[in-house]
Amino acid sequence: MVLFRFAIFFLLLAAGVSFAFYIGTGQQRYRAWGLKILKWTLIAALGFFGVLVLERLL
Repeated sequence: MVLFRFAIFFLLLAAGVSFAFYIGTGQQRYRAWGLKILKWTLIAALGFFGVLVLERLL
C-alpha cells in the first residue's frame, strides 16, 4: 500500500516536472509526456482505489 502511494506521488511529480519543462522551453513534447504520465497515473489510481472499495464491500 505504501509503495503504491509513493509510486503515484512520484508519477504525479514527474508529470509536474514535465509540465514545468513545457512552460520553460515551449516544446510540445514535454506537454505530451506530462499528459501521458498524468493519464496513466490517474487510471492506475482509480483502478487501485476501485479494488480497495470492492474489497471493503465484499
